[in-house]
Amino acid sequence: QVQLAESGGGLVQTGGSLRLSCAASGRSVSTYAMGWFRQAPGKERELVASITENGARTSYAATVKGRFTISRDNRKSAVYLQMNSLQPEDTAVYYCAVDRLQYRLGAPQSRYDYAYWGQGTQVTVSS
Repeated sequence: QVQLAESGGGLVQTGGSLRLSCAASGRSVSTYAMGWFRQAPGKERELVASITENGARTSYAATVKGRFTISRDNRKSAVYLQMNSLQPEDTAVYYCAVDRLQYRLGAPQSRYDYAYWGQGTQVTVSS
């Protein structure tokens, strides 16, 4: 089993920045892709960014590309999401997740390909 704990959310003004962290425990996640998802009220959970197990490849939703950066530190069993130029539409609960499969070719884009989830951290961007 893998336990995930997100942190770093909060209230920020439009144009501000936040850095989310996700710490994994229970067993190593260094051989699994990881992702950040978000879910706004009344909307489905959507992929924000994903990263392969070695950090070599990343992918982003079109709405955050150029503003958000995903990274990971396998020595710390952690994944991060640096969010810049935040907009009110970025307001959501943000979740980190771990791929079902090890060494998948490319990080998965579907939420159904992720096996473990954190409890989420709230990000609110005021206008």
